[in-house]
Amino acid sequence: MARTDETGQPARHTSPFGTTPPTPPPGEGAAGPDARMPRWLPRALVLALALVGVFQLGSWAFHQLTGLLINILIAFFLALAIEPAVSWMASRGMRRGLATGIVFLAVIIVSAGFVTLLGSMLAGQIIKIVEDFPEYLDSVINWINAHFNTELRRVDVQEGLLRSDWLRNYVQNSATGVLDVSAQVLGGLFQLLTITLFSFYFAADGPRLRRALCSVLPPAKQAEVLRAWEIAVIKTGGYLYSRGLMALISGIAHYILLASLDVPYAPVLAVWVGLVSQFIPTIGTYLAGALPMLIAFTVDPWYALWVLIFVVIYQQFENYVLQPKLTSKTVDIHPAVAFGSVIAGTALLGAVGALIAIPAIATLQAFLGAYVKRYDVTDDPRVHGHRGRGAGRGLVTRARALWAKRPGSARPGTDSGGSGGSSTENSG
Repeated sequence: MARTDETGQPARHTSPFGTTPPTPPPGEGAAGPDARMPRWLPRALVLALALVGVFQLGSWAFHQLTGLLINILIAFFLALAIEPAVSWMASRGMRRGLATGIVFLAVIIVSAGFVTLLGSMLAGQIIKIVEDFPEYLDSVINWINAHFNTELRRVDVQEGLLRSDWLRNYVQNSATGVLDVSAQVLGGLFQLLTITLFSFYFAADGPRLRRALCSVLPPAKQAEVLRAWEIAVIKTGGYLYSRGLMALISGIAHYILLASLDVPYAPVLAVWVGLVSQFIPTIGTYLAGALPMLIAFTVDPWYALWVLIFVVIYQQFENYVLQPKLTSKTVDIHPAVAFGSVIAGTALLGAVGALIAIPAIATLQAFLGAYVKRYDVTDDPRVHGHRGRGAGRGLVTRARALWAKRPGSARPGTDSGGSGGSSTENSG
């Protein structure tokens, strides 16, 4: 039986030297029934769960508001584009709200008139195509009968087309897709209204917006923000100027082609191609080229093919020659940077990114350029891409020396000397 002391606890064994071993701390050894969880652990778990929840909520809200943020970004760049005109009118004593309204009213009137003119022209050409379609069909049937020895008739072709399952399925799909098209049209109109309202507020209340932004910044940061704003206005205006110039060049080139082919409505079609191809990114080129091809087809199907070939060739010339040159002059960025920014903007934001990529990159480059320290470049020919003449001669001389040292090669002097000696011996 274990020995106990006076308190009833097991007695400790004393060492032979008369000392008692120290008592171990309570935390060491096996956990007893009174061991508790650290007080900081529940708080840490709650904080971690709260951070995860906030992150998930923020991510969900960002994805839900992506469309609105893109619309605000477009509206901001549109406000920067009309800022020079609004500021000029405001400097003449006109209120900024009234000046902004006049600019927007002018843009809306011009756009509505242009769309109305194109709509009436397109409707007339579609009616003409429908009326002349039997003649086109007869000419195609006659060509097939003449070259393939067939006996096709237009009545047989029409009956087969009306009884085909393809036409029935197409009509059913078109009927069910009317609601989707209507929803997309209403969504596009609402998006256009949102962009217009935000751009109006940004342009009309530009000074108030700048004051509100600068009021929360120290004086040094205020100067930087105002300088960035001014740079953005200048670069956006330069970008629109370059786009307008490219639209003018494109319109003139396409007008020459359409007028030479005697295509009707050549001036209107040229304006359509110039504006749509420049101010509607990604798909603007295809939309711009489809309408002239359709009108040219009503004159002669081969004219539509010529228009297609010209549109493709001119688009390549514009993308790789004209646009980089004009952009580098008006926006002051390198052509390669402009081309790469359009690709990057398209990958990030689609058509909107392609439209605002160049002014955004130009603004960022001009703003950061003030903080980059530059040095004088040494006057070395290699900086300009020129090599010294000695380097080229040294390379050629080294190659000749290696060729002369190859095994079995003889020196020219030795050969001539040997031949001279032999001739002397023979003469002797």
